[in-house]
Amino acid sequence: MTLLAALPAAGQFRLNGSGRWRSAFAVTELATASIAAVGLELARLIETLHLAPSAPDVVIDQRLAALWFGYSFRPDGWKLPSLWDPVAGNYETADGWIRLHTNLPHHRTAALRVLGCQAERDAVSEAVSHWQSEALESAVVSAGGVAAAMRSRAEWQEHPQGRAVAAEPLIDWNLPRSIRLGNRPQATAERPLAGLRVLDLTRVLAGPVATRTLAGFGADVLRIDPPGWDEPGVIADISLGKRMAALDLTKGEDRLVFESLLAQTDVLVHGYRPGALDRLGYDSATRRKLAPNAVEAALDAYGWTGPWADRRGFDSLVQMSAGIADAGRDWAGSRDPHPLPVQALDHATGYLMAAAVLSALAAAARGETAPSARLSLARTAELLAGKQQTAEGMELTMPAEQDYVQRTENTGWGPGHRLAAPLNLSTTRMHWDLPATRCCSAPAFWPG
Repeated sequence: MTLLAALPAAGQFRLNGSGRWRSAFAVTELATASIAAVGLELARLIETLHLAPSAPDVVIDQRLAALWFGYSFRPDGWKLPSLWDPVAGNYETADGWIRLHTNLPHHRTAALRVLGCQAERDAVSEAVSHWQSEALESAVVSAGGVAAAMRSRAEWQEHPQGRAVAAEPLIDWNLPRSIRLGNRPQATAERPLAGLRVLDLTRVLAGPVATRTLAGFGADVLRIDPPGWDEPGVIADISLGKRMAALDLTKGEDRLVFESLLAQTDVLVHGYRPGALDRLGYDSATRRKLAPNAVEAALDAYGWTGPWADRRGFDSLVQMSAGIADAGRDWAGSRDPHPLPVQALDHATGYLMAAAVLSALAAAARGETAPSARLSLARTAELLAGKQQTAEGMELTMPAEQDYVQRTENTGWGPGHRLAAPLNLSTTRMHWDLPATRCCSAPAFWPG
């Protein structure tokens, strides 16, 4: 057995259901394969831990897998807030297109400061029209904001960052070490991750998908945010199965709490850019000292090497940078950028991240060294870009009543229904013990 290095082949798992996203790229195939990677690595872990006599079969529902790449929760009798700030979106420049990501207040402030205009879409559009795309991108990034000029695939492949990302592995295994897995008598074939403590230091969207996935098989996930943090419109989707706490890592008392949590952690998942944790005083050596037996997985937007390694980014921006939105435009016969129908880079990277954690845990259980895993949205974009849509099939429709679990989920905002799980093993059914809840709503401690 070896560590996960690529998407699984179709013959390694059973596929049910039908329907696919309409796209220039094989988005549905990416969904089924990345979720299958979780199932296969979990099956190997179950076998390694002797929770079952052999690795259980893995079954993926194609329709549900594709739908989970969208939004998994439907509120009943109330509305979710919008995912997007009114200013966020694509704008035409003097020589092309650019996307501004302004969901966070400080990112919106940075973009408006560069443009010198009010937070009104018409005013932003007028200001952007006088800029060259790459010049505006550089100016917004330098001001502390996030933006991405639209590039073609050829331009990205020639770009220094595009070349750096293409040379990186899909999962960068690094810093191997021996890890002693703690005894987890709660773990069973039905709930194989019960008792596993996962410390979640991630934000929108890939990292939370990874930890939500681990919670679906019994892991105890504790997410730590800064006090007052919120992600309106998305938290109800990705806080499922987790406890959501808050700590200020610039304050001594909260740092002590964090270090105590880390010392008792089995899995650390974080989405900080290279060097960000170091600046908080938690570099790799310190994390290893505080948590000598924790498996670690990390992700960033633009890869771990190259001139943009420390650049902030999100799925929609990476699609613009890496040529996906431009290729989609050609495929759709559109004048405007044409993104993927869902934030597939986020979701696929999240599932691959969860699979990498399971792969490292299985290696540790076999007595092998367990390295840390690093993934990026940009590297997942390279994977998807090599998968042109060729399969014929029924176009995916919006979720129907039968796609949802009939049991009501009483979230921290109100009742609703969750899509049925897209992944099941012959020994276990993916489900969550806790409903979705608000940020900063739980105390920062491990139960028991």
